[in-house]
Amino acid sequence: MEENRWKQQRRPKRMGGPQGMGPVEKAKDFKGSMKKLLQYVSQYHLALILVVIFTTGSTIFNIVGPKILGKATTEIFNGLMRKVQGQGGIDFTRIRQILLIMLVLYLVSMAMAYIQGFVMTGVVQKISFQMRNEIAAKINRLPMNYYDRHSYGDVLSRITNDVDTLTQGLNQSVTQLISSVATLIGILIMMLSISPLMTLIALLLLPVSGIGIMTIVKHSQKYFVSQQNSLGDVNGQIEENFGGHNVVKLFTREDKVLEEFNRTNEELYESAWKSQFISGLAQPVMVFVGNLGYVGVVILGGYLSVKGIIEVGDIQSFIQYVKQFTQPIQQVAQVSNMLQSTMAAAERVFIFLDEPEEKMLAQTHTDHRIEEIRGDISFSHVCFGYDPDKIILKDFSAEVKEGQKIAIVGPTGAGKTTLVKLLMRFYDLNAGEIYIDGINVKEFDKQEVRNAFGMVLQDTWLFKGTIMENIRYGRLDATDEEVIEAAKAAHAHHFIKTLPGGYQMELNEEATNVSQGQKQLLTIARAILANKKLLILDEATSSVDTRTEVRIQKAMDNLMRGRTSFIIAHRLSTIRDADCILVMREGDIIEQGNHEELLQQNGFYAQLYRSQFEETA
Repeated sequence: MEENRWKQQRRPKRMGGPQGMGPVEKAKDFKGSMKKLLQYVSQYHLALILVVIFTTGSTIFNIVGPKILGKATTEIFNGLMRKVQGQGGIDFTRIRQILLIMLVLYLVSMAMAYIQGFVMTGVVQKISFQMRNEIAAKINRLPMNYYDRHSYGDVLSRITNDVDTLTQGLNQSVTQLISSVATLIGILIMMLSISPLMTLIALLLLPVSGIGIMTIVKHSQKYFVSQQNSLGDVNGQIEENFGGHNVVKLFTREDKVLEEFNRTNEELYESAWKSQFISGLAQPVMVFVGNLGYVGVVILGGYLSVKGIIEVGDIQSFIQYVKQFTQPIQQVAQVSNMLQSTMAAAERVFIFLDEPEEKMLAQTHTDHRIEEIRGDISFSHVCFGYDPDKIILKDFSAEVKEGQKIAIVGPTGAGKTTLVKLLMRFYDLNAGEIYIDGINVKEFDKQEVRNAFGMVLQDTWLFKGTIMENIRYGRLDATDEEVIEAAKAAHAHHFIKTLPGGYQMELNEEATNVSQGQKQLLTIARAILANKKLLILDEATSSVDTRTEVRIQKAMDNLMRGRTSFIIAHRLSTIRDADCILVMREGDIIEQGNHEELLQQNGFYAQLYRSQFEETA
């Protein structure tokens, strides 16, 4: 369920039907989001003033064109009339002058439109660049519990889809809104200058067109919602079936999968057909009403021309203006929808940027340097829960001496991994204290504490890059020779040399071009190269075979010598030589001691060990 939700969050919202009549995601706090967005935009106020000037200028020059073209039509008509009456002919010189003026106007309009587009695109991309930088920086400043409450897909959607939606909407809506308003006012003025009576006739048709469009939108809206939901289901099924194709084949569920897909696809077909058909009626309705307007304008214009109130060319100009008059109205409606989507995307971005950040700095700073610590660790009545109402570690106390190898065992959910996360200050305690060399960890900056630990997790993490770069991530200033030595210590050198390219082999984004065990060896080599004073090994050898595990265990013994190490393990055979074993159950340490002592106690640890021994046997 969570995976499906993540997939749907990654998909960009799209508006169905012509004229963007589909459902639009709306911001909950439109004014607040707009205010924050204006703060970003206001940094480029000079550029925006240029955009307004050039957009308005381009629109004005474009609007004047039909009026001048009407003058040319009038000149041709008058010339023909003079020729019929035998009083002269067409003045082509005058017509050339009129057409040249119109050409210059259109060229200036095009140049201004190009300049405003260039300036606005620059502004929008700078805002996009700034937002993505802020989000990327914010990701590193957020506390770990944020990612417990939000899926990675949701965060990914904000930095990709939402920023794209915001910038595209901003780029289109600002210039289109300015252009539409200027066009609407300009055309209305030009129409009134030709004939107020004809303008009144044209304006009377707008309510008729508006009522028709609103009726169509009202009936198509529910089908668009259904279409979007069905589309999400179809995409989710396709992704799941492709991703789990082997499992589908294994359990021979092809017929069942196809049946479910056909049912969902049929629902999508029904809703899409109805939504597209109903919304498609909008254009014919507007064309029909527009044609009625042309008929009325031509009849009335012809009458006024005969009476000598207007010229013949004015009829042509007015028809062009009537045709253009509905376009800015449609554009304003589109901008309204686009603005809603833009603000919804902006709101999601700003909610993320406003999330409370992790406090990295210590309130009271110690004079001791974290690099100089010996490695004594003390847990004093530690109490913690990811949710304050559900405490996992209830009253945890333990003493760890410098250089000791501490194993933490227990059933799933006992709090083993949680304990090491608290040690690295990924989370703050609900109660109790943790001390390093007798100094409260709160007196160190969190970054200092984390920098003191080397860590190998059960879930390997490798990035797209060469094997050399992935190992060097443990210590960026390491030489190639040091990287190779770390790989040899982790028993990874042999398999690396057999790969095409060796240490320069490029890992893909998911690191699927090496095996799971090989990935684990690379992360172990990275930890060896980091050479930290404190070590955490969370099921570090769980993904390798038994023979390799023995070799890695020897490498780990060399690595852990002289260092305080915490080992989380399920295979108890791997931690028999630990200096101290902490046995956890339901958030409490119920037993502690070395392997022999715990077996002699014949308690919970002994039961776990015998059960694994019997399973192995």
